Amino acid sequence: MDMKVCQKRRETLMSHMGGGVAILPTAPVRVRNRDVHYPFRADSDFYYLTHFPEPEAVAVLVPGRSHGEYILFCRDRNPEKEIWEGRRAGLEGARALYGADDAFPIDDIDEILPGLLENREKVFYSMGRYPDFDAHLMTWVNEVRGKARNGVHAPGEFVDLNHILHEMRLFKGPEEIRLMKRAAKITAQAHRRAMQACRPGMKEYEIEAELLYEFKKGGSAYPAYPPIVGAGRNSCILHYTDNNAELKSGDVLLIDAGAEIDGYAADVTRTFPVTGRFNGEQRAVYELVLAAQSAAIEQVKPGKHWNDPHETAVRCLTQGLKDLGLLDGSVDGHIENADYKRFYMHRTGHWLGMDVHDVGDYKLDETWRLLEPGMVLTVEPGLYIGEGKHIPAGFSNIGVRIEDDVLVTREGNEVLSRDAPKAIDEIEALMKK
Repeated sequence: MDMKVCQKRRETLMSHMGGGVAILPTAPVRVRNRDVHYPFRADSDFYYLTHFPEPEAVAVLVPGRSHGEYILFCRDRNPEKEIWEGRRAGLEGARALYGADDAFPIDDIDEILPGLLENREKVFYSMGRYPDFDAHLMTWVNEVRGKARNGVHAPGEFVDLNHILHEMRLFKGPEEIRLMKRAAKITAQAHRRAMQACRPGMKEYEIEAELLYEFKKGGSAYPAYPPIVGAGRNSCILHYTDNNAELKSGDVLLIDAGAEIDGYAADVTRTFPVTGRFNGEQRAVYELVLAAQSAAIEQVKPGKHWNDPHETAVRCLTQGLKDLGLLDGSVDGHIENADYKRFYMHRTGHWLGMDVHDVGDYKLDETWRLLEPGMVLTVEPGLYIGEGKHIPAGFSNIGVRIEDDVLVTREGNEVLSRDAPKAIDEIEALMKK
């Protein structure tokens, strides 16, 4: 990521702040067990504005400060610890490599940050995300309040930073789109690899290993979320992550997995038969979901509202469920009564970006917002037909979801994950034994 991009983002944010100060801590390090930690991943808002990858860091934006508006608190260089834990940027690197106007040791934040709050009207901050840091912030504000007799005034208002910053993040710039295309391309290759590797008798985790190999090989440090690899009855569990069952002949395999590249996520789902050939019922359900997805993607264009793809998918799926004999009665009635939710219980998509379920309002003034160029969303209709006496023979335990990452363009849309096969003929040809 070009540091000029982050600088421009900071300048845009500060243009909305007036006489305020913005404070953004990165994510804390989390313990997995005893003295083992989870791999560190920076807070998305913090990383969006700084691109600083290290833990124990806080960014402060102070518009109009004579010594520099962007201040970064971070770990100082420590040769002994760096032998054990890896290299640090240090204060000099924070300035030279990451564009900070000024940098201070994180250990000195209690002494320095209260001074940055003095005589500022507002604090822009995301309260509640990190409760421990919330407490530190209130301590610093109260310290400034204690100087009132010296003519110093403390900020009188807290402003939710999410409102401004998340609207900025909703619209992806060229650098972000480039990263998301790369993440989608790596993800598509991983799904192709999984299709080619799949055999009856394998375990779900063996397929997961194929995905993770391709992610890492492509340059993804880790997946954007825990992969879902569910066969047979597990394909009907929306967020299934046990990934330990055997793949059996006659099952479909649903894979929901995406790579992350430099903080940006892909989110792609494909479903295919374990044997490499769709049977009649599997084909019927798959073709219905694919038709619903195609119709929904056509609704992704400027001027359409957020809910148009979902409404289109729901109508298509409900009509198809009736045609398959899984629903009986009026399509309009089933939609009005939400009867389709027995088989399709989730929305048709979500925003995508630095977070898999990315930030950004879905409604403005209680109205579904209009789609605009630069937005990226998923389109992911599905049907999940479990077990039961009312399920026609042959349809039990067929879970199908087809999900793509779609960029809204000026002309319409671009499917970023188009390299992942989803046509039946293409899947069967790829899996041909």
